[in-house]
This record gives sequence, C-alpha cells and structure tokens, in this order.
Amino acid sequence: MDEFDVVVIGAGPGGYVAAIRASQLGLKTAIIDKQWMGGVCLNIGCIPSKALLKNAEIAHILRERGKDFGFSFENLKLDFSSAVKRSRQVSDRLTKGVGFLMKKNNITVIMGSARVKSKEIVVVTNNEGKDQTLKAKNIIIATGSQAALFPGAKIDGEKVVTYREAILQEKLPKSVVIIGAGAIGLEFATIWNSYGTDVSIVEMLPRIAPLEDEEISTELLKAFTKRGIRCLVETRVQNIETTSRGVKVTVASKEGEQTLEAEQVLVAIGFKPNSSNLGLEELGVDFTDRNYIKVNDHMSTNIPGIWAIGDVSGKLLLAHVASTQGIHCAESIAGKQVQPIDYVMVPRATYCQPQLASFGYTEAQALELGMKIKIGKFPFQANGKALGLGESTGFVKVIVDEKYGEILGAHMIGPEVSELLPEFTLAQQNELTISEIMRNIHAHPTLSEAIMEAAENAEDQAIHI
Repeated sequence: MDEFDVVVIGAGPGGYVAAIRASQLGLKTAIIDKQWMGGVCLNIGCIPSKALLKNAEIAHILRERGKDFGFSFENLKLDFSSAVKRSRQVSDRLTKGVGFLMKKNNITVIMGSARVKSKEIVVVTNNEGKDQTLKAKNIIIATGSQAALFPGAKIDGEKVVTYREAILQEKLPKSVVIIGAGAIGLEFATIWNSYGTDVSIVEMLPRIAPLEDEEISTELLKAFTKRGIRCLVETRVQNIETTSRGVKVTVASKEGEQTLEAEQVLVAIGFKPNSSNLGLEELGVDFTDRNYIKVNDHMSTNIPGIWAIGDVSGKLLLAHVASTQGIHCAESIAGKQVQPIDYVMVPRATYCQPQLASFGYTEAQALELGMKIKIGKFPFQANGKALGLGESTGFVKVIVDEKYGEILGAHMIGPEVSELLPEFTLAQQNELTISEIMRNIHAHPTLSEAIMEAAENAEDQAIHI
C-alpha cells in the first residue's frame, strides 16, 4: 500500500495547486483524476472559452466594424471550426504544462475514479477496473462541479447542450436559445453572435448578469441589444421540445407564453457539486442542503484529515477561488497560519463583449447594510485609450465609505476591465483609501486612467467629466 501525507482527489485549478503547494511544503503528495489534468477550467472551460472569445472579437470587427477601421471585404469567410481547433491547441498546451508541474514537484499522478473508504484510505479504480489502495494522513476533495439541469431538460449533445458540448462543437449553429444569463450564457452569446448566429437569452431573474451591480446589467443589456442579441428577462422556461429542425423552447413571462424556435439550446442555469459517490456520506461528512461539502475557514470538513476545496465546497465557484483555497488548505495541513478568505472581496470577471469585472459590495448591497457611501464613476467614452481602441462602451464605478474613504467595491464594464480590477483589489486588501488611488499617477493614455478618474469623481475632484 502506497502511503502519502496528502492525497488530492481532483486535478482542476484547486486540486493541482493544492498538490503543488503541499509538495513545496515537504509533504509527500499524490493527485487523482478520472479524466484529465487541469480539470474543467483548462480543458473545456475558462481557458478554451477565452481563445474562442478572441476569435469572436476579431470576427465581430471584420463583420460589423470594418468601415470604422477603413477596410472592407467582398467575400469574407469565417471558419468557426478553426477557432475551435485553436482553442483546443491552447488548452492542450496548458494541460501538458500541468503534467510537467506534477513531475517537477515529485507528485504522484494516478488516473482513475477515487472512493474514500476511511479517513485514511482511498481506493482508485482505473479504466481497466483494477483497484489501487492509497493510505493518506490527509485527503483533499477537489472534485469540482457540473452543469445543473432543470426538470425536463434532456441533454442530447446536439440540439440540447451544456457548456461541455458547446465548447467542443466545430459546427456553428445558425440560431441558439441560451437559458441563463450568467457568465457562461453571456460569453457564449458573445461568441455565437460575433459569427452571425441568431441568439436569444432567457433569464428568469429581472436582469441579465443578475449578480452584478444593477447599473452594470443595464449597460450590458444596451450593448447586447445593439449587437442584436435578444434578451428576455423575468422569463421562465416551461418546456424544451426537440424537432426534426432543432428545438422549440416554450417560455412564460408577465406578457404570457411564447415559443422560441432555434437550431440549438444551451442550458446554462448554474452548477451542482460533484460530491456524490465518493464515500463521504458513509464517513459522516457534513453537507449543505444543496449537497456542497461544509468546510471551515481552513477548508477542513467536520472529519479530521478530510478537507474540501473549490466548487465542491460551494463558497464561490470560480477557478481562482479554488486555487486560493488549495494553497490555504495545503498550508493549514502543514501547520502554517493562514488568513481566512473574504469571499465578498474576491474579484469576479465575465469575458463577454463588453467585459464585466467586479468585487466587493454593489451599491444596493451597501445601502441595504446601512453603510454610508459615496459613488465615483467615469465613462470610457471620455477615456482616450478606449476611444483609440474603438471600444468606448461602459464605465468604472467605485463604492466608497463616506467617512474614511475605504474602498467597499468596484464594478466595471468595458474594454479589458478584467485586467484593471487588480488595482482595486490590491488597494482594498492593503487598506488604501480612494484618495490614495486618486493620487497614484497613471500612465497616459491608458484604460487604467478610468480608475483614477472614478476615484477623483468619488472625491468630488473630477477633471474630465
């Protein structure tokens, strides 16, 4: 029987990072995955989707904005399958890199399905049905999540798909109904619309990007509508029917029922944890009512030696959260002191067009909590770099404590705002005030000047608006 200090189940952004950190700390470590290194994120999620979004950005410019930049085509041909193939190359390169990191850090890699038999024993069954037993002082569950479905939705991989099928298909659908206006729905809407697909989004909540600040959602709705993306909010899906030509999606809203017809439907209503069939119930591990594994600030479950990180913990289903939890978990196992993660202040980004990026409290949340706040805003229409890029939609909005100038949150929509967000989060983490951001000299012309200008606006010292 092989013995380890740490056995990690799941090799996604949480699992493989936890394994590397554990090994760096001198712990003998093994990692198990039944399918691939890098998990969903690197293989069929965040990484290949960003490659597709880059292709989509170029396609949109060529199709819709050539005149703005002074060029035209008589016979423009866009090969969507080439975009998908490029995304696979990007993904493959990174997953191979994870494999290299496992070797570099002397981590034992075992491919197969894992089951926890006791708080010290893990049995791995490989593709040939052979079992391998591991003994571990600590077991980290990092099994991630999968697409949630609603009753009556049968995924056939062709007419009714989740993100898994959508990101791998090389054929461009002529028309799509997307159910759910979260990050996945918004990003696929951007990709397909950029190539000329007729896209409709159905969202049961009052607005698209429902977790963002309300002003962000309003601005995104304007941008999507301008692009020709149809957005139906406060609308519920009643039924999905496949036909010989595609799908019929019956939806209901305050205006009554209607049927949307399309070649394909993407179900993107959220995720559910991969926490079943691991043997955890038999050990007495505590779960939430939604079947996420309960953990404390150090990622420990109620069973000593059993830990959980990433999506399966249900804290915040983002790859960078999983990686951070993985590091915290490994350091906790090694006896190091770690600071609990403040999930409210974790950065979030959606890579639709225009991009969304945010952290902290929205304006509504701050007011609901009774905070006395002031708001700083600056539009990209007044930013020289954004105008030069031809991407002036959107704005920067910062929420500030009225008395002390503490940064309580920031919400952005516009060009490359995901790259601007770390200035805000770094400032907040190190207790800088909004006036200190305002006084920080920003290079000109840059998109980051919009952050400085929003800070000036919060302090009633706006220069350019």
